[in-house]
Amino acid sequence: MGPSASTRERAFLAADVGGTHARLGLVAPNAKEGKPEILAYRTYRCNDHPHMEDIARCFCEEFGVQPRVLVLACAGYMHAGSVINKNLPWPVMPRMMKEALELDSVTLINDLEALAYAVGHIDCRGATTLKAPMMSVREAGPIVILGPGTGLGAAVWFPGQPPRVMTTEAGQIQLAARVGIEQQVLAQLAQADSHVSYEAVLSGPGLHRIYVALCAIRDRYPSIDEPVAVTSAALAGGDDIAREALTLFCGWLGSFAADLAMLYGATGGICLVGGLLSQMIDFLQGSPFTDRFLDKGVMRPFLQKVPIRVMERGRHGVIGAASWHLDNRVDVDGFRL
Repeated sequence: MGPSASTRERAFLAADVGGTHARLGLVAPNAKEGKPEILAYRTYRCNDHPHMEDIARCFCEEFGVQPRVLVLACAGYMHAGSVINKNLPWPVMPRMMKEALELDSVTLINDLEALAYAVGHIDCRGATTLKAPMMSVREAGPIVILGPGTGLGAAVWFPGQPPRVMTTEAGQIQLAARVGIEQQVLAQLAQADSHVSYEAVLSGPGLHRIYVALCAIRDRYPSIDEPVAVTSAALAGGDDIAREALTLFCGWLGSFAADLAMLYGATGGICLVGGLLSQMIDFLQGSPFTDRFLDKGVMRPFLQKVPIRVMERGRHGVIGAASWHLDNRVDVDGFRL
């Protein structure tokens, strides 16, 4: 049996838009608990559509719905009425979307903020544990949500009644490199930009940058021209440069995750999300990731208490955006990027 007429009347659109995929859901509050319940869901490739309005229209036509409200989780920041994000194939303009789709309101929130709001709805039994805490923590503490994908996003969930979420631009922090090959790679990357951020290496495009830099250092021709191909070649074991690139990626990711854990006192754990990581869990487990996470001098005992899990992004961004909407309903357009 499908949802009742009253449920569909209360339904709204929730979307999670990244550089590669847009995930849309028709969502309504659960009648018993008030939590978001997905009534319909689809994933679209952003490059297959001329703009976000077209994706939303395709969704509404397929399911025969005309919601009045859209809450959209998207990476980037607002400027002059548009979302600025170099990884999106087109601008996202809320007011244009509102008019084109005949909506009452369009609200934007940060994509990692949405994933953080989904923390209360995530079943950790469906996650892969990279590192379990060596000691029990008396009370659940802050959780850092870290999402390497087309870019690198980070947010923090703080427990409480109600819980709080803080978005960050941690991905833009200056990359720290250790003596040796990491500094050589950094020197290569700095030729193009004096500010080399963690996002410049801890993302799909970033993995490819590491690979190209290593090829230059090893005097090899960079025959791989796509990030996903670097991962595939590394996992297949047929390309030693690709494997070295992915190993460096994992080490940097572990070190960066530890820095954020220390910064926010993340005794609740580190939650790694994104399709990029879900493809390489076995490699990640055998990589320097955990050693680099723990190798923080006097902070090692603290970091031993911090669990690390890998979650499939899947529907969590949509659930989180919907959860934010149910907790922060507004009557006019809101911009929280």
